[in-house]
Amino acid sequence: MQAGLYVHVPFCLRKCPYCNFYSVPAKPELLAAYTEAVCRNLRAYGTDVAIDTIYFGGGTPSLLSPEQIGRILDTAAEQFSLSAHAEVTLEANPATVTGEQLQQLRRQGVNRLSLGVQSLDAGQLQRLGRLHTAQNAIETVAQAAAAGFENISCDLMLALPGQTAAELEQTIRQLTALPIVHVSAYLLKIEPGTPFALQHVAESCPDEDTAADLYLQTVALLEQAGFLQYEISNFAKPGFESRHNCKYWHCEPYLGIGPSAHSCWNGTRFSVPPSVEAFLQAPVQETELEDAQPCTPEEQIMLGMRLTEGVPAAWLGEKMPLAERFCQMGFLWKRGECIAFTPKGFLVSNTILAELL
Repeated sequence: MQAGLYVHVPFCLRKCPYCNFYSVPAKPELLAAYTEAVCRNLRAYGTDVAIDTIYFGGGTPSLLSPEQIGRILDTAAEQFSLSAHAEVTLEANPATVTGEQLQQLRRQGVNRLSLGVQSLDAGQLQRLGRLHTAQNAIETVAQAAAAGFENISCDLMLALPGQTAAELEQTIRQLTALPIVHVSAYLLKIEPGTPFALQHVAESCPDEDTAADLYLQTVALLEQAGFLQYEISNFAKPGFESRHNCKYWHCEPYLGIGPSAHSCWNGTRFSVPPSVEAFLQAPVQETELEDAQPCTPEEQIMLGMRLTEGVPAAWLGEKMPLAERFCQMGFLWKRGECIAFTPKGFLVSNTILAELL
């Protein structure tokens, strides 16, 4: 089993009003110091462990220069046994990359791009506080394809303030007409303490039933366009599922580097404190989250059920009669020897898992 490497880049030009992830304003001197700290920490974990996925998440990783991304990738290749066919993903904001930067990133070894498009509706992008326009997003996808990226993913947000089914359908049809192979579609969640929460934006968002309809509409439209659902929020053309993210759901090992990054490494779960200052100053900072084993049986079920492939029915043991009842209700279905959520079931997955576990 090969491991994954996650690098958290906690910098943004401006924090979106719905975001509660740890991030700080980007400054050139901070980006340079952060790059050196990441390389330092990679050396601290120096090992010949085989790695076949690297994921730069954020924040806005595309604020790092291609040279800084390349330096981190070179250090990872020096410290680990990096697969020649590794999947190397970089999250990018359409407002922070140019065609030239994309060409340089491709030359540095990045081969998968995840673009934070969110919507192709001008009004929704403005309400979300995004820095890019719909045209920016469309042009960025075209530039990425021209730079040699064959594995392009786009993020899409659902159940936005005032969003209608017709508006969402138009965005999905425009999006899937682009040269992309993966879509991550998330229902907007108003997190406590965010500007959206303080502004009571939830009051203008679709109600639960309408949000459920928008989600099921998304599943159907993406499937029509050839993007098959493989996880509760992720859809891909065959062969283009995110190999890195699948490691999380299959309870495979991964190492997280950077402020607020989490790891499941050498049989232990731990995280890095959410502080850029602490990360820059300390050689390695980690807070143990859980003892010994990487995944308990309950976690294996909980994470595995996020996937449309589900989990072996035998894992449910004495709870199988209850699962059968959920199958009759249309929330679960049997796929060979496995049990999995239906699209409708994903909408109430937390409630069902609480009963099954």
